[in-house]
Amino acid sequence: MRDVIIVGAGPAGLTAGLYAARARLDVVLFEKMSPGGQVLLTDIVENYPGFPDGISGFELMDRMKRQAEGFGLPIEMTEVVGFKFASENKTVITDRGDEQARAVILACGANPRKLGIPGEQLLTGKGVSYCATCDGPFYRDQVVAVVGGGDTAVEEALFLTKFAARVYLIHRRDRLRATKILQERVMANEKVQIIWDTIPLKILGENGVEAIELKNVKSSETRVLNVHGVFIFIGYEPNTQSVKGLLDLDEFGFIKTNAEMQTSVVGVFAAGDIRSKNLRQISTAIGEGATAAFAAEKYLESGA
Repeated sequence: MRDVIIVGAGPAGLTAGLYAARARLDVVLFEKMSPGGQVLLTDIVENYPGFPDGISGFELMDRMKRQAEGFGLPIEMTEVVGFKFASENKTVITDRGDEQARAVILACGANPRKLGIPGEQLLTGKGVSYCATCDGPFYRDQVVAVVGGGDTAVEEALFLTKFAARVYLIHRRDRLRATKILQERVMANEKVQIIWDTIPLKILGENGVEAIELKNVKSSETRVLNVHGVFIFIGYEPNTQSVKGLLDLDEFGFIKTNAEMQTSVVGVFAAGDIRSKNLRQISTAIGEGATAAFAAEKYLESGA
């Protein structure tokens, strides 16, 4: 029986693990893939305090991992497939058997949201991508489309200009949702052309992306845009499938918590992108991870 089990090794999970390990709790962190989460896919992180020249997502997360492990946090490559929260002791069901703890911190993050249009699934990995950092170099001197209008979409569109000859930024509204400084950069970049008030209807191609069919939401006019790649950044879906029916979720499937990261089940906490909130950033995930670990420690001290 452990004190705490943490699920997920993104910024929130690693920070929670760091704090729990420093508090000398009996803690373990389970992660089914490489520690680091979605940040590993980010080329340059420039809005995390302390790095005025920016830092690569990989290096930032590697530093966090090494720091947490330096305080004795064990990180195990284990997939969590379910939970049992009915009793005071919480059961975490993994691909290697059941594990029990007095408290659980969920930091499972979120995955890129899909468009759900014809051709998307068929051509994923064949021109359809959700990671410009991963696939951008394949499109040197080619034409690509980016779908979205938030920070991630604009950041990735700018990154793609390092390789592509032309980047079309397709947005369903007449103004971007990205922060002002990113808007200024993308507007000033001659390689980027923004297509306003437009949604994608279909991704065309057989063995690879050849074009994308678009519709103007104001005029209803449709057209086909010839591109070699389509990058999709329209938000994230929380990894909460395993806790549906166990915890209170918001209308989008994110976990509801109070200010102490406590979920609807006593002794179960949530932090990071999996949590219902307005801002999903590395900085907020780290603060929430620290808060969750602190709250879990106080919960355990209360005699739970």
